[in-house]
Amino acid sequence: MRPRKRSARLNPTIMLEMACHTVMGVALGLGFAFALTFIDAFGIATLIAHSFQPRVTLTIFVGTFTLAFGVGATLTGLVFTIMEER
Repeated sequence: MRPRKRSARLNPTIMLEMACHTVMGVALGLGFAFALTFIDAFGIATLIAHSFQPRVTLTIFVGTFTLAFGVGATLTGLVFTIMEER
C-alpha cells in the first residue's frame, strides 16, 4: 500500500495576510468614498443630496467603493503572496 499523501491545505499565515490586505482595501475604499462625498470638488455630494433617497444613494455609493477596493486589495495581496513564495 502507498502511504497517504497529505492534502494541500492553506497555510494560516497566507489567510492572515489576505485578511490584512482585505481590511486595508476596505479602509482605503471607505476613506476614498467619504473624501469624494465630503469634498464637493466633483459635484458628487450635490448629486447625492438631490437624489430621490439620499441616504440609500450614499450607502450604495460608499458600499460600492468599499467592495471594489477590498476585492482589489485582496487579489493584489494574493498575487504578491504567490509571487513571494516562488
